[in-house]
Amino acid sequence: MMWALLAFMSAALLGCYDFFKKVSLKDNSVLAVLFLNTLFSTIIFLPFIILSRTGIVTSGLLYVPSASLHDHLLLMLKAVIVLSSWLCGYIGIKHLPITIVSPIQATRPVLVLLGALLIFGEILNGYQWAGVITAIVSFFLLSRSGKREGINFAHNRWIFFVVMAALLGAVSALYDKFLMRTLQPMFVQSWFNLYQCILMGGIVVVMNILSSTQRSKRLIWRWSIPMISLFLAVADFCYFSALAEEGALIAVVSMIRRGSVVVAFAFGALLLHEKNLKSKALDMLLILLGLFFLYLGSK
Repeated sequence: MMWALLAFMSAALLGCYDFFKKVSLKDNSVLAVLFLNTLFSTIIFLPFIILSRTGIVTSGLLYVPSASLHDHLLLMLKAVIVLSSWLCGYIGIKHLPITIVSPIQATRPVLVLLGALLIFGEILNGYQWAGVITAIVSFFLLSRSGKREGINFAHNRWIFFVVMAALLGAVSALYDKFLMRTLQPMFVQSWFNLYQCILMGGIVVVMNILSSTQRSKRLIWRWSIPMISLFLAVADFCYFSALAEEGALIAVVSMIRRGSVVVAFAFGALLLHEKNLKSKALDMLLILLGLFFLYLGSK
C-alpha cells in the first residue's frame, strides 16, 4: 500500500521536526519561531504556485492547479485550525520535556477515530476499542511519570496547551480527509502555507504592538529553525499524498504518523538527556500498543 509507505515516511520526518522545534524554542519567543516556520514553509512552496500560474509547470507532482474561491476559503479555515494547534503545541513543547509532549501528541489517532465515530457515524470494532482504551490508560500512566518531574497534569497549564494542540490536530486531520476528496495535495499544501504565513504575520505585528517586554520578541538564530520548515514540508507532502491515494484510511494514516513519537523520544533521550526515561519508555510502548490495535482494527 503506497499510502501506508508515505505515512511511515511522514512519521519519521515528523519526529525530526519535533526535535528541531524543541531545540529552536530554547530561550526564544514562540511567536517569532512560529512565524519563521510559516515564512520558510511559504518560501518553499511559493515558487511552485508562481511556476504553475505562469505556465512553466503545467502538470506533474509539483503542479499547483487553479481552484475556486470556495476552495480557497476552505484552506483559510484549515490555516486557522492548524495555526491554533501549532500555537498551543509550540507553547507546550517550549516549557515541557519532549519525552512528555510527544507521547501526548501520539494519542491524536484515538481522537481522530473518536471523531470519525461521532461525526461520520463510523462503528468501532473490537481491536479499535482496545486501541482507544489502551491509549487512554497510557495517558494516565504518563501523567504519573510527569509527576516525578514536578509536572501535575491536572494543574499544569503547559499540559493544557499540549492537550489542546492534540485536539485541534485531530480536528485538522478529519478536515484534511474531507479536503482531499476533491482537492489536490500540492494545491492544499502550497496555498495553506501561504495563508498561514499571512495570518501569523498579522498576529506577530499585533502582539509586538501590544507587548511591552522584549522577552516576547526575543529571537536567537539557530539553523534548526529553517530545519523545522524543511522537515515539516516534506512530511506534510508525504501525508497529503497518502490521503489522496485511493483507499487511504485517515484513522490508519493518522496512527502511523504518530509513530513519530519513537523518533522524537530517541532524540530527547540521546541528545537532550531528559529524565525518567525508563518509566516514560514503558508509557510510550503502551501508546504504541494502542496504535497497533488501531492498525489491526482498520485493516
